[in-house]
Amino acid sequence: MTLAAAVALTATVAFAQNLDAGKSPERLFADGCATCHRSPRGLAKGRFSLTLSWFLKDHYATSSDSAKALAAYLVSVDGPPPRAAAKPGAKSSRSAPRPPKPATSQ
Repeated sequence: MTLAAAVALTATVAFAQNLDAGKSPERLFADGCATCHRSPRGLAKGRFSLTLSWFLKDHYATSSDSAKALAAYLVSVDGPPPRAAAKPGAKSSRSAPRPPKPATSQ
């Protein structure tokens, strides 16, 4: 009886699936990160892809492959946000370059 129960239990054990397998890094971000983060820009904060993937694997990703893909994506979009286009007629924050002073002879 015990042997039959053990066989029945092992036969019905479901194999774990990686639900992130085959997803693009953009989709991984949208599915797992976009709830709290508006944009992937700036999340890497200048970290190396390897250390970022370790962090993601330990805390968020379901596999090392998805952590590596997501880390590479975050590093690729890391950087300052794009500058807003200036409004027409608005003055620039920089002053216009001035011509050099004329040389005076004494």
